[in-house]
Order: sequence, then structure tokens, then C-alpha cells
Amino acid sequence: MADYLYHREPDTLVFETEIVARRPGAVRLERSFLHPGGGGQVSDRAMLVHASGTLAIVGVAVEDGLYWHLLDRDEAVDWKVEIRIDAAHRATLSQLHTGSHVLNALVFRRFAGALVTGAQINGDGSGRMDFDLPGFDNDRLRGLEEEINAVIAADLPVRTRYVPFDEARSTPGLIRSAAVAPPPSADGMVRIVEIENLDAQACGGTHLTSTAQSRPIRITKVENKGRHNRRVRFALD
Repeated sequence: MADYLYHREPDTLVFETEIVARRPGAVRLERSFLHPGGGGQVSDRAMLVHASGTLAIVGVAVEDGLYWHLLDRDEAVDWKVEIRIDAAHRATLSQLHTGSHVLNALVFRRFAGALVTGAQINGDGSGRMDFDLPGFDNDRLRGLEEEINAVIAADLPVRTRYVPFDEARSTPGLIRSAAVAPPPSADGMVRIVEIENLDAQACGGTHLTSTAQSRPIRITKVENKGRHNRRVRFALD
């Protein structure tokens, strides 16, 4: 299995490593700082530089616990490589994901602990969250935009910590999804993302270290998706 290092060293964007396995259009690395995606967030992108040229890493596929780095074309690759993570792409995802936690926190506080039923964080600067809010006035959700941006401007610190999975599961509010929870690490711990004085929830995605690092967020649309679900679409301004 690749040594997945993003959570321990989120600021590492350039690193050297070796290919441990390859197949047409994909390689496995001895160690990787790419975020593989998950929980609705797309994976990091990067450039793979080797002695004979450069290839783009366009995604990460997780198969049987192994991380395959997907290449933009099938080409012979030297074993020793340098990986350069796309910093702009990572920043976009981190802003959107932190913004989604702000939205989630406000919905959870304002609307009786409504749970998340789905989420998507895209590399084009847009995202969505679905909430279990039957019979709800969509204008009240649209009205959260000003409050979201007030939180962004407040420059609240964003930190991470780890707790045992059983503690996360038994602590009200730490796991917000109606269907799934972030998987525990090999030692049985779950990563918690905290926005100071606002929110704490289990999450494995990429995040900022302060809300003020984000551009403003626009709520672009609120839709009804079935009897229970309200879909909030948002984008970086």
C-alpha cells in the first residue's frame, strides 16, 4: 500500500519517490502526498517528472486499499520520479471544502441538527451539499450566504485533531452524514476538522488553516431533491 501522507504533511506539494507498480495509464508510488479524494471531493492533480519526460496525474483510484495514480497517457516511465502537486487545484478544493463546513455548521445549528445526505466538491470552483430538510422554505437556505461570508471574513482558525472512532460515533454532531462516516485510520482514529468557535466534525478532506484564506462563497441555487432533500449549490466568488 502507498504511504498516504497528506494528513501529516498537508503543505508538501513537491516530493521525490519511486514507482512500485505500474499498469497501462497508472502507477503506484512508494509514498504519496496527493489527496486521493473521497466523501464527494475530487482528488488532487499533479505532474509526474521523470528522466525521460513529464506526465500529468489526472486522478487517484483506490482499489483494494491501494492508490493508483492515473496518468493522462500510457507511456514508459522511469522508476525514480518527482511529483509536483497542482497547488491552485488544491487551494480551490480546500476553499470549497472549508466553505462547505461553514454551510454545514450553520444549517446544523439553525435547523434542528439537519444531517447531510450528499456532497460534492469540484475542481472548477463549485460544489453542492444535500440536507435532510423535509417541507422546508428554500429562501431560508439562500439567506445563509451573508452569514457564511461573515464567518470567512472573521479569520477563524481551522485545526485538525484525531479521536478514537467509537468516540466520534458516540459524540453528537461529530459525524454529520446520514449515511456514511469517514473511515478510521489503521490505528482506529478519526480525523476531526475544527473551525474555532463554530464547528467540529469528522472529515478526511483538504482544508484551509483559516477561514479568511478563502474567497467569498455564493449560493447559486437551492433545489428540492425528493420529499426530504434540499440541495444547496455554491461556488467561489
